[in-house]
Amino acid sequence: MTGVTVRLAAEADCGAIFGLIVALARFEGLLPAVQVTEAEIRRDGFGPNHKFECLLAESETAGRVSAVGLALFYPTYSTFAGRSSLYLEDLVVVEPARRLGVGRKLLAQMAAIAAARDIHRIDLSVLHWNPARAFYEALGAAKIEGWLPYRLQGEALRRLAEEV
Repeated sequence: MTGVTVRLAAEADCGAIFGLIVALARFEGLLPAVQVTEAEIRRDGFGPNHKFECLLAESETAGRVSAVGLALFYPTYSTFAGRSSLYLEDLVVVEPARRLGVGRKLLAQMAAIAAARDIHRIDLSVLHWNPARAFYEALGAAKIEGWLPYRLQGEALRRLAEEV
């Protein structure tokens, strides 16, 4: 594996993005939870009303360029700060490329995007067992004490929506 490059993903990368999402789900033991399709990635990432952006890390091996990582993110807003932020939904680095600086390159590029857009922070969540927690902490990311993630989905979301 030589020279890792990071760039904004293009519509032609939807297959690679899908493959990396599947790799992440497999790593987290959540493969059955993957419902997204390449068509949905194309629509939601590259359509007229895109919902996310994606950075793709690529490396060349034996003359062949392949995707070795991604950072998928989208904008959010902090009411207290009165400024935009970015939420890192997924950071994926394939096993052979781990500990080679790929994740750091992806996050450095995301930080550069944030700086260029006058975005003041990047938020993310990490599973409690994931060894990547040490990686994020080494970058200076801090665990937000006192905050617990919650989610409304499925039947609970449907019931709440019916109240309107």
